[in-house]
Amino acid sequence: MIHHIVMWKLKESDKKNNALKIKNDLEALKDRIKELQYIQVNTNMEIAPQSNFDILLDSRFKNFEDLTLYANHPEHLRVVEFIKTVVEQRVAIDYEI
Repeated sequence: MIHHIVMWKLKESDKKNNALKIKNDLEALKDRIKELQYIQVNTNMEIAPQSNFDILLDSRFKNFEDLTLYANHPEHLRVVEFIKTVVEQRVAIDYEI
């Protein structure tokens, strides 16, 4: 199984609403992309340090091929288009569990 984790730091403009939209849009992919085995999206606590990242995506796939299919799926790409407009920084890691 492949564990795919992504974190984003958002631009300051409308951060709270953008974080909620990203969370909702990503979690809605569970019912739309069959290769997506598990997904959970969390947002940073408002009282946490400003140096923290704002959103964490935790997702799992049967294999790397399924992760690639997810990454290139039109529904996922639609969400990514919005994310790119509000993100300041992105980090990710993929590993086998």
